[in-house]
Amino acid sequence: MGLQPLEFSDCYLDSPWFRERVRAHEAELERTNKFIKELLKDGKNLIAATKNLSAAQRKFAHSLRDFKFEFIGDAETDDERYIDASLHEFSNFLKNLEEQREILALSVTETLIKPLERFRKEQLGAVKEEKKKFDKETEKNYSLLEKHLNLSAKKKELQLQEADNQVEQNRKHFYELSLEYVCKLQEIQERKKFECVEPVLSFFQGLFTFYHQGYELAKDFSHYKMALQINIQNTRNRFEGTRSEVEELMNKIRRNPQEHKRANHFTMEGYLYVQEKRPAPFGSSWVKHYCMYRKETKKFSMIPFEHRSGGKVGDEEFFVLTYCTKRNADTIDRRFCFDLEWLLKLALKLSKLFFSLVGAQLDKIGFTIIKKCISAVETRGNDQPSLFVKRVNCGVSSKVQRLLSLLMDSKTCNEVDLENSVDWEVKTITSAMKQYLRSLPEPLMTYELHGEFIVPAKSGSPESRVNAVHFLVHKLPEKNKEMLEILVKHLANVSKHAKRNLMTVANLGVVFGPTLMRPQEETVAAIMDLKFQNIVVEILIENHEKIFKTLPDATFPEPISMSVSPPNAPPRQSRRQGQRIKRPLAVYNLCLELDDADSHSSPREDTPTGSTDSLSSQSPTPAFSSSPPGLLDGNHLILDSGDLAGWTTNLVAHRKARAVYPCEAEHSSELSFQIGAIFEDVQFSREPGWLEGTLNGKRGLIPQNYVQFL
Repeated sequence: MGLQPLEFSDCYLDSPWFRERVRAHEAELERTNKFIKELLKDGKNLIAATKNLSAAQRKFAHSLRDFKFEFIGDAETDDERYIDASLHEFSNFLKNLEEQREILALSVTETLIKPLERFRKEQLGAVKEEKKKFDKETEKNYSLLEKHLNLSAKKKELQLQEADNQVEQNRKHFYELSLEYVCKLQEIQERKKFECVEPVLSFFQGLFTFYHQGYELAKDFSHYKMALQINIQNTRNRFEGTRSEVEELMNKIRRNPQEHKRANHFTMEGYLYVQEKRPAPFGSSWVKHYCMYRKETKKFSMIPFEHRSGGKVGDEEFFVLTYCTKRNADTIDRRFCFDLEWLLKLALKLSKLFFSLVGAQLDKIGFTIIKKCISAVETRGNDQPSLFVKRVNCGVSSKVQRLLSLLMDSKTCNEVDLENSVDWEVKTITSAMKQYLRSLPEPLMTYELHGEFIVPAKSGSPESRVNAVHFLVHKLPEKNKEMLEILVKHLANVSKHAKRNLMTVANLGVVFGPTLMRPQEETVAAIMDLKFQNIVVEILIENHEKIFKTLPDATFPEPISMSVSPPNAPPRQSRRQGQRIKRPLAVYNLCLELDDADSHSSPREDTPTGSTDSLSSQSPTPAFSSSPPGLLDGNHLILDSGDLAGWTTNLVAHRKARAVYPCEAEHSSELSFQIGAIFEDVQFSREPGWLEGTLNGKRGLIPQNYVQFL
């Protein structure tokens, strides 16, 4: 049972039971006061902890934002660029989250702390003051009664009557205070129910608002996360391929360093210790120099270099050798001789041999082998898991070599039944096909065009990359182009079964990049470009119909030099101040497999094991199909800002574009659309990062990196 009500009539009786009920009400209010005091203390601690957490989160965000990955080589893939930008994006997500946390901390003060403090001071404090008055008046009333009882009976009647009147007046005042106090006690007991709970309710409203904002951020982050996971997986796949190539080169050099010595301008180079004499009694010292000699010019240069001093390089000295004195070997310690004659006898780099397949050529037998292998693979099924493997073990390697020996022999080639025989596994057939292509004296895409194929993979828009590769493929020798078309068509068929055979376009690029493209000189720097070879193969697979079935644009320029930096389109930017949510970068990658039909399936939310499509020809930059105005100097394109601005504005006027990612308008001037929406009359907007277009009769703004030009 709760507290008993305090009856006003009991104030006049002031019975012991009435006093006991009053004390019960007072005890409850004291308990409430202590509860609010403790709650206020905890609330202030919560605010302090929230601010400390926010400060730590912001410091963490700053650390993420300030770091930037360096890369090896002269360019990065799209995947690597998005991975580099991810730390900044993570920082932005945390920053947005902490802005909401600051709002929460302020709301706790305004909606919880201040109302409770006000209730405790104004309401509970007022009751305490009433209690003091009530206790004081009680003491006065009963003291006066005791004093009145002690009056002498000998007092005059008038004095006794005055004493009676005084007692009566004091009793009335006591009853009035008692009534007011009882009223206040019961009022505060009822008031505390909403005065205490309402601020707590407001606190939870603010708390859940914060969590809701976090949920909205999480939804945005979910799209970004899926795209970034694809970027990471593609980069990991390319890393595995690059690492195996680097390890293979390292082992070759370890076995025979001289055979793989890099070609350079110097006939000989290396360290020499030069003896420098000092005045007595200091004796002499040896100073290490890095020396270089060129036979053609007879120039000899030496640079002091000391590893112990942190790699400090001294001033370079040059000498021109006018003559050489030959001395007998037994008259000089060879430790102090720079033997130029010995150097001139070094052998040049040897040619490679692949499993003794010196006869591999792009001839009739070669075409027969490739066609026979492809026919067998497509007959027996393109959907077998891991159809193509990066490396084969020794046992499989011997079977591959045996199969190639049979296929390369014109006497036994026609007798080998690959489509029905159980002697040859599909993996053996695909490995044999791959090995034959790697055994050619020159890679299928030639040494001469290797560098030109790499350039567009490092820069440019998606459409310009495709156009560049299209142009270069038709510069290949006819047999090379014919063989490449046969192979790429097969790889495109294989990629259609990626859900079962795991051979996505990106994975096929990793497997066939080193097979179809190789630099003439095998170096670590060249291997670092392996990821761009993979991208070129991805472009071939994704655009094989256009590349091989149509002629390239006759006006297409030579590939642009890497001196022109690759354009990077911005993420969707808000045009209003204080906008909280910013669309994530590179989310378009989730929706690359678009059909011409209107129906589209949403991407899965689970973690991908690899890209279902490559990122080679898809990036958030706008697609351009013709060259801009400017000056062509050899392979270098020189542009000024005016040329480029005019080119981008005029080029894409009145073009169509298709949405590759859904978008909900955040302003009346923007368009809302779903994946696959077709925009008419698309033009660049004056606002950076935005396009203008018409959808269903309505014209508005479109985020530039949410669409792909048709």
